[in-house]
Amino acid sequence: MARKKSDRKPKSIGEAVGFRNIFSNEKTDFLLGLILLLIAIYVIIAMVSYFSTGQDDQSILESLRHGEWINSNRSITNYCGSIGAIVAYTLMSVNFGLPAFIIPAFIVLVGLKLMSIYTINLWKWFFGMMLTMIWCSITFAKFLTPVMGNLFFNPGGNHGLFCVQQLENIVGAPGLIVILLFTALAFLTYLSAETIFIIRKAMNPVKYLTSKVKFTVTNHEIDTADSEHNTEADNNEETEDSNTINQGLPEDFPAPVVDLTDFGNIDKDTLPANAVPTLSVTNNSEPQTANDNRLTVKIAKNEEKAGSAVVNLEDILSTPIDPLEPFTKYKKPTLELLKKYDEEDKPNVDMEEIKANNARIVEVLNSFGVSIREIKATVGPTITLYEITPAEGVRISKIRNLEDDIALSLSALGIRIIAPIPGKGTIGIEVPNKRPQIVSMESILNSKKFKETKMELPLALGKTITNEVFMVDLAKIPHLLVAGATGQGKSVGLNAIITSLLYKKHPNELKFVLVDPKKVEFSVYHKISGHFMACLPENEEEPIITDVTKVVRTLNSLCALMDHRYDLLKMAGAKNLKEYNAKFVNHKLDLTKGHDYMPYIVVIIDEFGDLIMTAGKEIELPIARIAQLARAVGIHMVIATQRPTTKIITGNIKANFPGRMAFRVSSQIDSRTILDRSGANQLVGRGDLLFLNGNEPVRVQCAFVDTPEIEHINDYISEEPGPIEPMELPEPIEDNSGGSIGDGATDISSLDPYFEEAAHAIVLSQQGSTSMIQRRFSIGYNRAGRLMDQLEHMGIVGTAQGSKPREVLIQDENQLNALIMQLRNRQA
Repeated sequence: MARKKSDRKPKSIGEAVGFRNIFSNEKTDFLLGLILLLIAIYVIIAMVSYFSTGQDDQSILESLRHGEWINSNRSITNYCGSIGAIVAYTLMSVNFGLPAFIIPAFIVLVGLKLMSIYTINLWKWFFGMMLTMIWCSITFAKFLTPVMGNLFFNPGGNHGLFCVQQLENIVGAPGLIVILLFTALAFLTYLSAETIFIIRKAMNPVKYLTSKVKFTVTNHEIDTADSEHNTEADNNEETEDSNTINQGLPEDFPAPVVDLTDFGNIDKDTLPANAVPTLSVTNNSEPQTANDNRLTVKIAKNEEKAGSAVVNLEDILSTPIDPLEPFTKYKKPTLELLKKYDEEDKPNVDMEEIKANNARIVEVLNSFGVSIREIKATVGPTITLYEITPAEGVRISKIRNLEDDIALSLSALGIRIIAPIPGKGTIGIEVPNKRPQIVSMESILNSKKFKETKMELPLALGKTITNEVFMVDLAKIPHLLVAGATGQGKSVGLNAIITSLLYKKHPNELKFVLVDPKKVEFSVYHKISGHFMACLPENEEEPIITDVTKVVRTLNSLCALMDHRYDLLKMAGAKNLKEYNAKFVNHKLDLTKGHDYMPYIVVIIDEFGDLIMTAGKEIELPIARIAQLARAVGIHMVIATQRPTTKIITGNIKANFPGRMAFRVSSQIDSRTILDRSGANQLVGRGDLLFLNGNEPVRVQCAFVDTPEIEHINDYISEEPGPIEPMELPEPIEDNSGGSIGDGATDISSLDPYFEEAAHAIVLSQQGSTSMIQRRFSIGYNRAGRLMDQLEHMGIVGTAQGSKPREVLIQDENQLNALIMQLRNRQA
């Protein structure tokens, strides 16, 4: 096939010579950062030297004459010469005094930023350090001048002295102190909300001290030895967790009673590393019922962050063959390409909302005669889980049947009851938060869990109710079915899957086969087709497949690649792709026999329902074969559909796709089609999903990655060294025995004159039988039998099944017209 001419514009002279990119070069940034770092060190040495030599140099610097700065007679004694003395004099004496050391400190930060040693926000540091320097200059001039009066320059510099004189003239000394105090407190409050609680404790120490006193009422008939033992352990826990509860309580909320008596019996060694202690909170203003219901609020803990802009651990390869060659300088995307939301790291705990929901749940259950012992609320980014411990003798089915009544009482969508919660003796009620948080892709990938994972194909999907990063390994699933109604986050979920793989894998380790019937969902990834795509040679210009006829050839090509890989695994004596690649990089395979490093191939099909309606069995059969056999050779599939019906997701598909991602659907029937149970119809949408992989489904808030973020990632990858063309898939094996377009010996002139009419009648009615043709066209049985044989030979109907009608293999008239057109073209 002749290739199209590339529409490349000729380079300008600036681009050819390299003037345009000279200042965006990594080497230039590094050298500039190194220069700034050395200048900052020079200035610091000069300023330190100014303390000992400044008094001698002061008279010269104050009236510096022309040419005297050359210091030919060495009258200036600063360690850094006349330039250092002038800089130190200007910064410390003329301007800011002792706080002037902040200026070279900021220059050090700028240098480290340019050298890519640290990743910081320079604008925040600039405004913060500038405000600190000005405040310290005024404060030192006001309070240190009387103490350090023998110093030859003012501690706050001339700037601080001038500001003090002007402000005292206007507001006086008390007004100046008030301004300085307010500025300091406002700045500290901006840096950390902890300042508010420290001020409150300082202004009301009596309340803080009395809250430390524990009042207990005990029965004298019970031995109090255990309570005394618990009290000592409680005091240690209370200090750590008092701030956590205070952050969630509004100012006008009545004083809570914190019950810590159960913490003494907890063995800390048995707790997991990320466990968060829970606090029992009861409101004094509410009357205590006979059952003494207790609400325990558990605030989910944020995941530990990776601490760097790169989310990959650099592995030092010690194998004889480097699988990353010849693109060893390829750098994976950084977290700076993703958007970070300001409120995502702060748990939004609305105690009023939790208390109100708790009261309504208890009220509804009590009204139907269901008594409970305890309720524990776990607050997540979008969902709060209320775990109910029922009283003795309460039937679980009784609570499960109250799902609609609880939803009506809470006036909320997406109420889901888990009865019982697996592994716990509780019943769960999931209630959406009124103010859900956005779970960004940056917060998922910037976690220690994702950075240190050893998964082969890690999919970072989002966060669970407990605010934990939810990850699965596609290599172990090994195929994933995604379904959900339109506009519920399905496309964003697919982009999150692709993004997490792009952040973890090298172009030599992973290839994508993207099928996009809508032609707009995956078009944004066209820039990285050379790095991460695989396609047939005929699709090299458009590696993202949008034509249905090309989809069938591509899937058959993947089947041929799968068979070829199995042959190589057989020769190598390996059971799976991981063992094969390990033998290859350790030089244990004979390269003359065709052995090569095998990348993982992830096939992602969007709008699978449209393909089934258009191509029918031609699509389903190769997909089923790949899903059954391709796991061991590293070919994995992710198919998505917005129509989760039994005609689209057949039993054959469901049997070979154990991983299921269900976004919100419109009916319970669709939920049962995806998950084999209800639940997806009770989600709240906007990325709310249920993930199922064999066990009970897990509720996850899908990570949000926007189109501009994807474009930034693709621009970054396209500029990195990598393959310039997509990976070529082998030519598919044309199997005409199935009769899809005949065996070549049959032409349309040899067919019965009623062939086309009979074919249209069978496709429209979706019933194929000889008697139906005989009645419809008023022909004999023998001629109708020959017509049915011709229809079977051309792949329109299946084989005979006794007295039952034949299976119709063509789903609609469009596919039939295409088949007849191929026959006519063959005859021509």
